[in-house]
Amino acid sequence: MPTRKVAGEALGTTYHITYFGDVELEPALDSIFERVNQSMSTYRETSDISRLNRGEEVQVDSLFRNVFRLSQQVNRESNGYFDPTVGNLVNFYGFGPEKGLKEIDSSKIDSLMQYVGIEKIQISSEGIVNKTSPEVYLDFNAIAKGYTVDLIGHYLDTQDVQNYLVELGGELLAKGENLEKTAPWLVGIDDPEQAEGERSLTAGVKLINRAMATSGNYRKNRLDPETGRMYVHTVNPLTGHGEKSDVLSASVLAENCALADAYATAFMAMGFEASRELLQKLEDVDAFLIYAKEDGSMGKFSTEGFKEVLVDL
Repeated sequence: MPTRKVAGEALGTTYHITYFGDVELEPALDSIFERVNQSMSTYRETSDISRLNRGEEVQVDSLFRNVFRLSQQVNRESNGYFDPTVGNLVNFYGFGPEKGLKEIDSSKIDSLMQYVGIEKIQISSEGIVNKTSPEVYLDFNAIAKGYTVDLIGHYLDTQDVQNYLVELGGELLAKGENLEKTAPWLVGIDDPEQAEGERSLTAGVKLINRAMATSGNYRKNRLDPETGRMYVHTVNPLTGHGEKSDVLSASVLAENCALADAYATAFMAMGFEASRELLQKLEDVDAFLIYAKEDGSMGKFSTEGFKEVLVDL
């Protein structure tokens, strides 16, 4: 069976797909990327989500509805730490398509918080979106990449491709095994202590019929001058403030990549202790967390399910 490898750029990042079969994947990829962009890209002015954010009346497609439903699930499980209506705040801090303000105004944050909350949006079975206020702003960037990976995997499934590895911007979905090596698909987790410009890995993961997503940008870590602890800035949707999180990286295994993507984002906002507590309750979700300890060193935590697939490099 021939080995196929496809690579390119889409959704503002790169992708690499390896699979075994006779299917021509490129035409389907173009269609999937176009559908996702037209439905959920905040960087495309004519997309459904951009029109919705401008207050227009929009009937959204099944992709949009699926991502919204998954967002509701993770929002509920994380007690609100994952919330795609945080878009106004993301823009305010300068992390989104709109440039942020140079000075943080707490009164402005308070005024924006009235538009945060996934419960402020309802979608009918026909796809008609109702918002409690035109100012409610949706941003699916923390889940759309993972969902796109799932769409690619689903297409390969429909074409009876039984062995593949899909990677888009670091988000991954594997099925079967790497037939070239007659072994499970092996992927890596970045070493948070690597120097700028280097690429070193802290661990390997055997990815067996599962998805994995990682959140965290080690190079944006900062050092608290008072405590000496490292931290990352993340927007807390419950308070509206950019807060210090001791979770420096969250790698999550789940049944699909959209859920892995969303939970990885939630854990970054929740911090280590709250993330560990939630992981004890979640079924079919495992995680590998790199976090800042009180003495300034880095700690590593793995759920039992993640330990089973970790490989020393």
